[in-house]
Amino acid sequence: MLGMTKERLQALRAAYPAGCRVVLVHMDDPYNTKLVSGCKGTVIAVDDIGTIHVAWDCGSSLGVVYGVDVIRKEHEPND
Repeated sequence: MLGMTKERLQALRAAYPAGCRVVLVHMDDPYNTKLVSGCKGTVIAVDDIGTIHVAWDCGSSLGVVYGVDVIRKEHEPND
């Protein structure tokens, strides 16, 4: 993605480390039929262009595109 700086990539990797749980807020993919708002998954990695790779609980493996799709961290019960 244009505009992905080293600093932004480092911040993204710090915000979404491998193993953290996320919730899908919005995905802009007209061909996606499995993932809907509220789906949960586990981050696998953030690649060099900022795509967040997620193992979704529903079985999908679609990546979250930086600047297009929206996720948030899943809150722990004590949050």
